[in-house]
Amino acid sequence: MASSLSEALEIVVKTDPGMVRSHNEDSVFGNPHGGLVILADGMGGYNAGEVASGMATTVLSTELDAAFQARSPDAETDDGVSYAHTAIRALVTKTNSAIFNAAESQPQYAGMGTTLVLALFHDNKVTAAHIGDSRLYRMRDGNFEQLTRDHSLLQEQIDAGMISAEDARHSQNKNLVTRALGVDPEVETEIHDHDVLPGDIYLLCSDGLNDMVEDEETALTLQALGANLELAATQLIQMANDNGGRDNVSVILVKVLREFPAATSWWQKLLNWFK
Repeated sequence: MASSLSEALEIVVKTDPGMVRSHNEDSVFGNPHGGLVILADGMGGYNAGEVASGMATTVLSTELDAAFQARSPDAETDDGVSYAHTAIRALVTKTNSAIFNAAESQPQYAGMGTTLVLALFHDNKVTAAHIGDSRLYRMRDGNFEQLTRDHSLLQEQIDAGMISAEDARHSQNKNLVTRALGVDPEVETEIHDHDVLPGDIYLLCSDGLNDMVEDEETALTLQALGANLELAATQLIQMANDNGGRDNVSVILVKVLREFPAATSWWQKLLNWFK
């Protein structure tokens, strides 16, 4: 699976402290061989946010790699659930406990936490998991769509009809998340599968991008520079900084170059031949 994935996906990972903050509390990870990308936006005093986001990407990248080396993400568990979902949910729970326990036991890390958005590409689909307001978008045939829904006070107000999406752009409550990794003993991970097509471009970003750059501008940039992912990612960060860069800015771009169906074993191929 690994070699075919790295040939099917082009991945660019970039993070920048922005124009205001002295250090970067975002953490990013990308592995084209495993089809896994992770972005975490840390919160907390001093360097605590940096510690929380770093723990999230380090623990999850290591543990998920080991889990999917041992068993294919495409396998089904005994209760009929995708192993990708089961493993991600279990390991996010483990990571949440690790961050929460570190915050509880070390006073300088009290109250630290992080958002999380994670995308696992396998068998011509992407399994997306998120907590908080870091986002996953998809550009397909010129259509730019947000695939995740923020776990934020603002999103809840929009859903309740208390505020319009237009007014939300100028709200002061942008950074109040209703769910974060490591803040409480337990956290619920939202996980969904989406079909993937060659030509798709996926964007994972921290709110340092989408708070500073309108979705329309991001879409135009991806359309114009989609042939050069490195340049597209650099340009998106530059746009956020040009607009004030009030927060750390992280961008992960994943371009699907061709299909990547799950590898089937010889006996499955034989069974299919007899069907």
